[in-house]
Amino acid sequence: MLLGTVLVLLLLGGAGPASAHAALTATDPGDGTVLRQAPRSVTLTFTEAVGLRDDSFRVLDPGGHRVETGEAGRADGRSDTARVTLRGRLGEGTYTVAWRVISADSHPVSGAFTFSVGKPSATTAVVDPGPTEDPLTDSLHKLARYLAHLAAALLIGTASFVALCRPPDPAPLRRLLVAGWWTLLVATLALLVLRAPYEAGSGPAAALDPEAFGGTLTSRPGALLLVRLGLLMVTRVFLARTARLPRRDGLTPYAAAPGLALAVGLALTWAAAEHASAGIQVPLAMASTALHLLATAVWLGGLAALLVSLRRPTPAAVVARFSRLAFASVTVLVVTGVYQSWRGLGSWSALTGTTYGRLLLAKLAAVVLLLAAAALSRRWTARLVTTDAETVVREHGRVPEPVGAGPPPLPDPSPQTPVHKPVGAGPPPLADPPPQTPVPESAPGDAHRRALRRSVLVEAVIAAVVLVITTVLTGTPPARAAAEAAGPAPAGGVLPASVTTIPFDVGTPGGRGTVQITLDPGRTGDNAVQAVVFGADGGLAAVPELRLSFTLADHGIGPIGAELVDRGGYWSANSVTLPLSGTWTMKATVRVSEVDQVSESRKVRIAP
Repeated sequence: MLLGTVLVLLLLGGAGPASAHAALTATDPGDGTVLRQAPRSVTLTFTEAVGLRDDSFRVLDPGGHRVETGEAGRADGRSDTARVTLRGRLGEGTYTVAWRVISADSHPVSGAFTFSVGKPSATTAVVDPGPTEDPLTDSLHKLARYLAHLAAALLIGTASFVALCRPPDPAPLRRLLVAGWWTLLVATLALLVLRAPYEAGSGPAAALDPEAFGGTLTSRPGALLLVRLGLLMVTRVFLARTARLPRRDGLTPYAAAPGLALAVGLALTWAAAEHASAGIQVPLAMASTALHLLATAVWLGGLAALLVSLRRPTPAAVVARFSRLAFASVTVLVVTGVYQSWRGLGSWSALTGTTYGRLLLAKLAAVVLLLAAAALSRRWTARLVTTDAETVVREHGRVPEPVGAGPPPLPDPSPQTPVHKPVGAGPPPLADPPPQTPVPESAPGDAHRRALRRSVLVEAVIAAVVLVITTVLTGTPPARAAAEAAGPAPAGGVLPASVTTIPFDVGTPGGRGTVQITLDPGRTGDNAVQAVVFGADGGLAAVPELRLSFTLADHGIGPIGAELVDRGGYWSANSVTLPLSGTWTMKATVRVSEVDQVSESRKVRIAP
């Protein structure tokens, strides 16, 4: 209960837009290009496989009318592409493409870009691709997702504790099993119902649409959720049957094999739905992810089961078995975690130069604290085992009387009180031993159990923090994907110039426009800057002032100002020095009159 409370509070307290892992790497036609002839199709390329929707593409002409298109499909059968054919005849002007796809890790991704046929239009369609996720739907979906992870850990970990640690009285742990099973069932149903509005970025009411729900059942995430529901039904039957089995010193391999298969199956429903199913080394990545999930469940769920068991006298042997089980789980977590970190980072520099890498460092620090708490628990476990062994020796270590020995001699009768022994009478009864002060049994052991329970509670709290960082990490684009989205450097090591377009609106009639900013070469060191301001009609616009600054907040650098000079039609600066690579925030401030100005910011990638 404490683990779940801490997890939900931390996660909902820091809830924000989820960062999908799929990143757009290229468009055909390219953004902002001017073509002599109308293209026959529009193609998008991503860093990983994406799922398509019926409304994945909307193509609008210069007047804002929708262009007739075919069904969304793939380019050359590649799962990391999305393509739509253009059926209508495209006239001269600027066209806007709004797109929305589903990342391999089940997050929706959306955006928009423009291209022109013949020459740019005086006006273009203004398209808002819409929020990636509806706030309420997003919050409900996150809550269901986190509860599903927590419930799976509770269900698998408690079952493993009962089967492998063999507590003498597993009855109190059945409540944990039931709570884990029901929570996972409800959370999975919620994820299935919310899937359609989550993908569409609409409110929860869209879940009532039968057609949209039918589409969810035929999609890959929906199919995996159905598989999870089926495995839960089988799990309930398995738990009911094993509960009726007589207690033994552990399950036989034949009885434990179905439970192991069910646990692996449940873990694979997560591995197949998340980022491990796309990218490099997919089979190995899915196996590593499943093992990572199982080890996490055995450890964290086992901690919850151990906390419940320690509320009453628990044999030290049970605690010692869990200590060995937790050590094995940590070993698996370290091995799989190192592999997944390498797969997500791609380079050592990304460890400190990207958000993904810094989150990994934070997780590593939390894991070190968790291992320190686990070491303290192991010390208390060792003391508890020693104390229980000494107690057994005290209680059962007396030497028994030899077989056939007669009764001990009777005490001599007192001379003042003669004893007349009738003929044939048996020996007089023995005198009652003097009363003794009762000593509480296993008092030192009880003290050690209380200390162990406190240290296990600390472990659970730190483990909750580790789980929170892990869930944030799964919502952060891996550094390898970000590097692929930025694109490789061309042959010869010469980097292309970085071009960024920033729209602005000062809120007055005719106050709309864009600023096109070019950084050459768009890498660390000195960069030349050119900026062109376009008005609402697409033509060049003269403005009284244009300011530009760069900030790298992760390293506390900036703002670094660019000394722009009006060159009569465009603004430029001979040099602006950007000392580190990474994702910088570029802020443009456009003054359109003596009293009106607007500031807009965009992210820009600066290569090493």
